[in-house]
Amino acid sequence: MVDENGEMVGVIALADAVKRAEKAGMDLVEISPNAEPPVCKILDYGKYRFESHKKMKEAKKKQKVTQIKELKLRVNIGEHDYQVKMKQGLKFLESGDKVKVTLRFRGREMAHTNLAIDLFNRFFEDLSEIGKVELKPSMEGRQLIMIIVPQ
Repeated sequence: MVDENGEMVGVIALADAVKRAEKAGMDLVEISPNAEPPVCKILDYGKYRFESHKKMKEAKKKQKVTQIKELKLRVNIGEHDYQVKMKQGLKFLESGDKVKVTLRFRGREMAHTNLAIDLFNRFFEDLSEIGKVELKPSMEGRQLIMIIVPQ
């Protein structure tokens, strides 16, 4: 058992530990139940819960949640449409999000996968100063997929 001042008391009976906690006006809390013998501590449980909840909130504020934003391209995309998609990808990477670039083939476009890979290489070269490739262009059925992450 550990008392309210943080000093190690030693192994004592449960009834004695409960009496000490009541005498101090605090709670007897089991810290590690799997230890042999179990470790208990005298503390104010409400205050302990409040502080642990506060620490969790603080840790949650500091963590950064990354999202995956998807851009869909076509094999025969126009130059202006390409520039719009590239600027969107640039904006997503600057805000710290991952960018998933998807190109779906329709009909006879499957015969021209080399054009799609050239398009993906051009797209990555335009975004290479801000991002790097996490997943290289790969075929999944009728789709070509690439993931770019911020540097």
